[in-house]
Amino acid sequence: MNADSLTILEIKDLCVNYGGIQALKNINLMIKKGEVITLIGANGAGKSTTLRAISKIVSPRSGEIIYNGRNIIRRQPHEVVQMGIAHCPEGRRVLARQTVFDNLVLGAYIRSDRVEVKADIGRQFELFPRLEQRRNQLAGTLSGGEQQMLAIARALMSKPKLLLLDEPSLGLAPAIVREIFTIIENLRTTGVTILLVEQNANLALQIANRGYVLEAGCITLSGPASELINDERVKKAYLG
Repeated sequence: MNADSLTILEIKDLCVNYGGIQALKNINLMIKKGEVITLIGANGAGKSTTLRAISKIVSPRSGEIIYNGRNIIRRQPHEVVQMGIAHCPEGRRVLARQTVFDNLVLGAYIRSDRVEVKADIGRQFELFPRLEQRRNQLAGTLSGGEQQMLAIARALMSKPKLLLLDEPSLGLAPAIVREIFTIIENLRTTGVTILLVEQNANLALQIANRGYVLEAGCITLSGPASELINDERVKKAYLG
């Protein structure tokens, strides 16, 4: 098996502009199948923009996004989902006036295998038992932690090979954050590759294989998570 067959995503010289502001400046990163990769950096560094560029919510100005050997830079968002990339956005964005169950069904909108969709909803309830208890409850009435669980479960309903997770711990109590991160670790064992954007750099580096540090739209540091967590520059800037 060659190295290319192990690579699920490779970003080459990616540039993204917001108006006259260059949000990403020639960034390069690579993710192998089965890895958890984390992007760390200050607010406004370009972490969420990187995820939005991969899922095509924003259109890059230049560069390449190679997913399973194919350049997806010109693809539409729904095509990216069909190819196996799911984006769990910052702020959860659950459908507040729909039930937990209906949110999960809508997560599978690209699929026509209804029997398997039903089975997958059962699998999400096994992964997130609290959601099963609230299956008929409106999503907008859930706690923040439950909404985050629902957002992840909904993303998984498209059966992604690559899951983009944007700030899953944002605004959550420490005990709930630990629960969410345990779930993320468990997802690794199911074969899902994860690109994780997370303000809590310490927690992210504890579960990641490798990490990239973004500063003002540029990758300034990368390496195994075990090395980054002990790097003095990372400690001083992000680990408090």
